[in-house]
Amino acid sequence: MAGVPESIRSFFANFFPRTQKEELVAEYIVREHRGGRNLNDILEDAYVTNRLTHEQVGRVLERPEVVHALGQDTVRSEL
Repeated sequence: MAGVPESIRSFFANFFPRTQKEELVAEYIVREHRGGRNLNDILEDAYVTNRLTHEQVGRVLERPEVVHALGQDTVRSEL
């Protein structure tokens, strides 16, 4: 949903509630990236691929807190 105003994104976020799995994977991605790992490598980890669909990973990568932690350019390159 790149380029979509935050107000619209927030509205539609209500239709896709965050799951506990998404929360845990978001925390994992941020933690591993802070540890120096490349985002692409993290997304290929079994921890991520066994828990979320490609669509769910996309939603995780669009979260403001994840974008902030990873950097907008890094996230855009993976979407």
